[in-house]
Amino acid sequence: MSRFTSDPNDDFDLELDRYADYEAAFTERTRRKVKANHKPKKSQTQQLDSIAAVEGLEGGFNITYRPSLFEGGWLLDSLRPFYEMGLMTDVLARVKGGKEANVYRVAGSPNAGADLLAAKVYRPAMFRTMKNDSAYREGRSTLNSEGHVIKQSNNRITRALKKKSDFGKAVAHGSWLMHEYGALQTLFNAGASVPRPIAIAPNAILMGYCGDDALAAPTLAEVRLTAKQARAAFDTVLETVQIMLRHGMVHGDLSAYNVLYWDNQPTVIDLPQVVEVDGNPNARSFLERDLERLTQYFGSCGDERDPHTLMRALWIDAR
Repeated sequence: MSRFTSDPNDDFDLELDRYADYEAAFTERTRRKVKANHKPKKSQTQQLDSIAAVEGLEGGFNITYRPSLFEGGWLLDSLRPFYEMGLMTDVLARVKGGKEANVYRVAGSPNAGADLLAAKVYRPAMFRTMKNDSAYREGRSTLNSEGHVIKQSNNRITRALKKKSDFGKAVAHGSWLMHEYGALQTLFNAGASVPRPIAIAPNAILMGYCGDDALAAPTLAEVRLTAKQARAAFDTVLETVQIMLRHGMVHGDLSAYNVLYWDNQPTVIDLPQVVEVDGNPNARSFLERDLERLTQYFGSCGDERDPHTLMRALWIDAR
């Protein structure tokens, strides 16, 4: 089931960013139209030189965190929209590095409602190793930068997605982010234990932060819970899984590595691959895998539960 409505004016014009044809970003300040007779792609060396230019330091956006040479340009360019919206004032530290995205602790402004926030910034395509996400995308609508469903009758975009052209990759990247942000909005408002979504930019998501000014919350995989803590945490995670199902979603990649733990509270993270129950024939198998992983972890902490029993109860409740 779709969480967004179809936009009658969805023939929008997604465009490629200045870093490289392969980087799927939608930065307002740097977007340009794709020309019919475009120049050959830049070499990787030229792309790296472009990124290393670090133009983001212009205009007063100076940060405490010192990024690496090639990290600086795309980091600041990705976070600049939040700075210009008055939601954040500084980048303090990188708290998580991943194949697809990095997460940073940033200083929030009064407008954001918190002193510390988390900014998830997707890495440039040349540095990023995306998982094979076709199984997750099956049956899922493609979203534009406003979160509206792109109609299949939009032949230009449909062809680009099938051909996996540079333009098609940009569309797919934007849809990937919008699905994560939309899922966070829906689940947070429904009372699920997920980060509070604050804002989305072409290549980043600003959300609530788990941790303090010195340490980010560890994942469950990094901590050892007592049996009592495990029971309480597992109950909370299962409640979030149940809320997801009631809203037609399955996480699809849920494990001890995608649940933060802070102040005895778990928080489910990493939702870009969220699967739609009604449209994806793999939804049930993804849910089974999620539950098997969770029961394996919590069982090792002394809270043993049967994943098949949980599966039947949750699935029946959601249907």
